[in-house]
Amino acid sequence: MTSPVVLITGALAGIGRATAFAFAQAGARLVISGRREQEGLALAQEMRKTGAEVEFVRADVRYEDEVRHMIDSAVSHFGRLDAAVNNAGVDGILGPIVDQTAETYAATFDTNVLGTLLCMKHELRVMLAQGSGSIVNLSSAVGKKGAAGAAVYTASKHAVEGLTKAAALEVAGSGVRVNAVAPGPTDTDMLTRFAGGDAGKDSMARALASQRLGRPEEVAAAIVFAALGNSTFMVGHSLSVDGGYTA
Repeated sequence: MTSPVVLITGALAGIGRATAFAFAQAGARLVISGRREQEGLALAQEMRKTGAEVEFVRADVRYEDEVRHMIDSAVSHFGRLDAAVNNAGVDGILGPIVDQTAETYAATFDTNVLGTLLCMKHELRVMLAQGSGSIVNLSSAVGKKGAAGAAVYTASKHAVEGLTKAAALEVAGSGVRVNAVAPGPTDTDMLTRFAGGDAGKDSMARALASQRLGRPEEVAAAIVFAALGNSTFMVGHSLSVDGGYTA
């Protein structure tokens, strides 16, 4: 495949930003998306200076009209959609289950689960018509096990794993693949919030078999592999990149 067209949601920071640069280095043409327009336009301009062919489309994945517009804009600009990385996600309101509410549930699930579902719906609309494509959803190490104090976030990532498997089975044999990448503790702003600061991150790093946190670029490399690499027989799989967290 020459110059594949790749869409990345939640591309403005952390793993999403690293993934955008990784695909650019692999020669992809990119549509990057996020909720903050000025930051998105600035990132697109920064990437163009490196020679990347990239467009920014503002979208909030909680809203189907915005997701539909994002996908249609990608196809209108580049003519096709070869891969999509559904990375947009939030950590929500952390804390014990007894403190959770319908509102804190929705604050997490609307982005992490509904957003993933809506993105896949419209990505598959395009890819099935093409007869080809690859989707990578961002799960988490806590999509495979529990995490005290983060029940809602944990449940949302378990749901992403289920959506990935179900979608993969629905489209298997169509030329379209759906997989997930499940990062462990990775040194991002989200992890800083999740861990409660640098001391918490240090404690998490010491608890890993790797004795260090992951780097966004390491997760990005796995995402590129799952989307466009020699992974053509990988269907409905969740690839752990977690320093031994789930071993």
